[in-house]
Amino acid sequence: MICDFSKVAFDIFGFQVHWYSLAYIFGILFAVSATNFLAPRSYPALSKDKIDAFISYAIVGIILGGRLGHVLLYDFEYYCDYPSEIIKIWKGGMSFYGGFIGTVAGTYFFCRWHELIFFKFMDLWAVSVPVGLFFGRIANFVNGELCGKECDLPWAVMFLNDGVPRHPSQIYEAILEGIVLFAVMVLAFFMKYHRKSGVLCGIFCSGYGIARFICEFFREPDSYFSQQLFLRTGVNLNQYLSMCIIFLGIFLIYQRKKAREGL
Repeated sequence: MICDFSKVAFDIFGFQVHWYSLAYIFGILFAVSATNFLAPRSYPALSKDKIDAFISYAIVGIILGGRLGHVLLYDFEYYCDYPSEIIKIWKGGMSFYGGFIGTVAGTYFFCRWHELIFFKFMDLWAVSVPVGLFFGRIANFVNGELCGKECDLPWAVMFLNDGVPRHPSQIYEAILEGIVLFAVMVLAFFMKYHRKSGVLCGIFCSGYGIARFICEFFREPDSYFSQQLFLRTGVNLNQYLSMCIIFLGIFLIYQRKKAREGL
């Protein structure tokens, strides 16, 4: 399969709308709708107005954290040479781990300001985040970025920028991090794991870490450092970060099950 997709979805009066931008828009809209649907079932005190008010915090956390994470972890030297490229997020280049930290920080300050229960609030969003990840990975595929390793499988894909048959690793991630993880989160919610706030966050962290760790075996390392790390240890940078988030998830599940409510 030869992939030759345009990064631009459509034009509006000469303004180009990229698939990458639409992925974030659809992901956020779905997360808001899902949170409004789930809130009465797990956090009745949470009003629709506060959910809507959180959107700006989420957007800033995702974009600022995701972009800075990408710049610092994966291509620092390039952005030092071309600092103007940092703001061009429509070209792609976002780090999940940076966006994760940025969103958690934004959520913490939002909850403090509005006197909300942090972990209970985070649990609601954790259920819907995989759908945003799904859209993001599809956008990565369209952009021809974060490519997989070379292979000769029947479903290998070739992007015109290099013409090499590769694993469609973006699709693997869309399935595992998006569809499968979303199914796990929905099942966990309706199995009442939300009764202990923070447990759903732990399930998400562990689930994402496992999915990402697996998919990284089929994906090219994101940076020279990550590649060298893989050659020396058999595990790349993203897999080490995945292990960290897996352990964070396990810790949250264990710790939050013992914690008293109201935290």
